[in-house]
Amino acid sequence: MNTKARNTTAQNTPDTALARGGAGRRLFGLIRKETLQILRDPSSIAIAFLMPVVLLLIFGYGVSLNAKHIPIALVADAPDSQTAALFGAFDQSTYFSPKTAPNLPTAERWMLNRTVDAIVHLPSDFSAKLSNTANQAPVQIIVNGVDANQARLTQAYIQAAWQGWLSARATAAGHSADQPVVVASRIWFNPELRSRDYLVPGLIAVIMTLIGALLTALVMAREWERGTLEALMVTPVHLNELLLGKLIPYFVLGMGGMALSVSMAIWLFNVPFLGSPWILILTSAIFLLTALGMGLFISIVAKNQFVASLIAIITTFLPAFMLSGFIFDIGSMPGWLQNLTYIVSARYFIVILHTLFLAGDVNGVIWPNTLAMLAIAAFFLGASRRKIRKSLE
Repeated sequence: MNTKARNTTAQNTPDTALARGGAGRRLFGLIRKETLQILRDPSSIAIAFLMPVVLLLIFGYGVSLNAKHIPIALVADAPDSQTAALFGAFDQSTYFSPKTAPNLPTAERWMLNRTVDAIVHLPSDFSAKLSNTANQAPVQIIVNGVDANQARLTQAYIQAAWQGWLSARATAAGHSADQPVVVASRIWFNPELRSRDYLVPGLIAVIMTLIGALLTALVMAREWERGTLEALMVTPVHLNELLLGKLIPYFVLGMGGMALSVSMAIWLFNVPFLGSPWILILTSAIFLLTALGMGLFISIVAKNQFVASLIAIITTFLPAFMLSGFIFDIGSMPGWLQNLTYIVSARYFIVILHTLFLAGDVNGVIWPNTLAMLAIAAFFLGASRRKIRKSLE
């Protein structure tokens, strides 16, 4: 009895080892097959490397929250040395592109024609009241309010130029300007107030969301359309091996696209990077798994390239762009929409990227958001595993 048991064990041990070795060979074969398909099909390489370059160039240079070279009209009813000195402050500012109007009706006509966005009007008694400390010198500012955000920036810049000129004038005269409150500003994390330093890291998260989802969504859907996935279903390949064979090559490809995007952010757009590269790699890998898992789940459900691409754009790119805090402040959204943003993985990755690039390794920010991304990645990868079956139904 014991001899038979020993013989049975002796016979099963090599088979078990062979099965384990076979699983490794099958996985290696699937990875090799997918790698060859990537090399033969340039679309995947274009998605991973060409798309980040194009989108970063377009958004990095085209999207800006800073207002510069604002066209304004300068009008003085009684031109003299004082009005010329104030207008000179606008000429020297990089925020304005001023042009002098002969009178207020002309300046108003320019604004109606969208030639200028604002008017600075100095009435005829401006210089007299400016010299008399008992009176306040009036300055009329007319701003085009069609674009509310641009109007607020323009008004703030004009007031800053006016206050700066007053302070310089008072200093030159040997006395201080009559300002009961003096504001001492100190800006943390982005001292130059460059919107590009804020936008480019967030743009990386949006781009990687789209890339990761498209890579696996289109590839699996292509396999369904061509019938090659049916051939894999009748082989001894296990479903876990099939999923890993699909994920690993595109994970490597996606990390390459991530490295390219970060390199462009640092070397091309001069965005400072203050955090740890290892934390960036770890969090990027988790976020990419989330995006790949979403694409994999979409492809299993859709089984059609066109449908899969549309679903990927609608369910990944648009939420990442609109609901992640990339452009629009989440706190300004309605309550129900704020709750919806918690299922958008890009929300967490954008916070991590902003922190790593501009503030450094702030653990209280990085790790809670990393855990949230890990939970979303586990959900989509688990849902993909449960949904896929070794059948054509």
